[in-house]
Amino acid sequence: MILNAIFLFFYTGIKFAESGLTLNIISRTHRMPEQAGIKIFSFVGKMKILHLSWMAFFITFAVWFNHAPLLSVIADSLNLTSAEIKTLLLLNVALTIPARVIVGMLTDKYGPRLIYALLLALCSIPCFMFALASDFEQAALSRFLLGFIGAGFVIGIRMVSEWFPANELGTAEGIYGGWGNFGSAAAAMLLPSLALIFGGEDGWRYAVALTGLMSLIFSAIWYFNVKDTPQGSTYFKPRSSGAMLVTSKNDFFLLILMKIPMYGALALLTWKLSPNGVSLLSEQSAILVYLGLFLLFITELVQTYKVNTKVFQSSIPKTQQYKFKQVAVLNVLYFATFGSELAVVSMLPLFFAETFSLDMVYAAMLASTYAFMNLMSRPGGGWLSDKFGRKKTLLILTAGLAIGYFAMSLITASWSLILAVAAAMLCSFFVQAGEGAVFAAVPLIKRSLTGQIAGMTGAYGNVGAVVYLTVLTFVPYSQFFMVIAATAVLGFIALLFMEEPKGNMTEVHDDGTVELISVS
Repeated sequence: MILNAIFLFFYTGIKFAESGLTLNIISRTHRMPEQAGIKIFSFVGKMKILHLSWMAFFITFAVWFNHAPLLSVIADSLNLTSAEIKTLLLLNVALTIPARVIVGMLTDKYGPRLIYALLLALCSIPCFMFALASDFEQAALSRFLLGFIGAGFVIGIRMVSEWFPANELGTAEGIYGGWGNFGSAAAAMLLPSLALIFGGEDGWRYAVALTGLMSLIFSAIWYFNVKDTPQGSTYFKPRSSGAMLVTSKNDFFLLILMKIPMYGALALLTWKLSPNGVSLLSEQSAILVYLGLFLLFITELVQTYKVNTKVFQSSIPKTQQYKFKQVAVLNVLYFATFGSELAVVSMLPLFFAETFSLDMVYAAMLASTYAFMNLMSRPGGGWLSDKFGRKKTLLILTAGLAIGYFAMSLITASWSLILAVAAAMLCSFFVQAGEGAVFAAVPLIKRSLTGQIAGMTGAYGNVGAVVYLTVLTFVPYSQFFMVIAATAVLGFIALLFMEEPKGNMTEVHDDGTVELISVS
């Protein structure tokens, strides 16, 4: 249904663009030597790829959250109720759940160069739609479609993993995620001022449209300036497409189990849009969506079984195995880390405005400090993982995350504004450093499946956002922060089952030769 149409849309674009695309795929073992280390001020080789990757991600986040700092103005312009505003926040993250899975699969199959370019270009369309919206229904549809641009993150994860060795990967992925994630903070800081500069009641529309224009222009810059792999490297692709490969029966059932929350989040969103919520959907339409989600789940279950039939017929060679348990643990952690960041970035301007009686522009500037920490904390989480180990780093950061949100739950109007902002920034450090540490581990599980693993892990971040934002519609801000703290504790417990990546992961060339890729 909707997902099939989206997939067909992207697939058509791929085939059109692919006609002019030639990939240089040679054995990865023949990679040309490159100077070791991460040189931030360099713009050649792997550093050029890293800088262009975070720039692409930066733009996707600026587009994705271009509404957050302008919510009060948008609400006045479109005559939106408080319930409708909160619905827009939910819709903005809903489609990203399946989008990250789909885009992860497409990235593994076609390469990040092509897929990122298409995503940036195509998602400029709903951005322009939102800028032109005249009522809640049009705004809701465009925000729902804009959720697809949030899938851009997983593309860069695969791209960076191709260009950096294991001992630099955490830091590189952290820079990519942290500097790119700063796009939401940049939007919060700049868009209200841009709206004022454009002036009039349509100022917000021009500010939003400008982000769409940036996305469209950078799609061409990206496509003509990057390669999927370094010279002489092989771009490993999964043996089958259409579903994630696993390497044991137990992993198959765990994979199915981990898919249920993603469909549950979409069902939760549907419920919120039904007459039980804001009545954007009729009762009959909601029932049809529930039925569609159920049928889609059954279809995906069947497809997953077809792709993984081999695990029920014979044992997978040990050299080709990987542990899906690692993916499941990282999914849970990203639910608590990125899920909470998405939710908090969306609501924090309103929280500061209402708690401390601030005007929206000033509140948005203060709230941007939460996302501002991405510049340092996410690369820091990746660096700590490279230096001290993935599991140990995640345990410490997850504990800090739980304590940070507990502290934020205590913020009231009696607090000094400086102390409240400081608490938000401290909490943000642990949240975003945790995100960096999660994706320091993701590329070290199975190289040919990195896009899909990143897609599923990233989707869990959006599942978390949908859950947290739904909770926000029922409870006060203090309880909202406490709920996040409680899920962080659950993430800490899940971490105890994670294994530290070590040794090598194995990939097989088309000619049957085996390549060992170091993960430690």
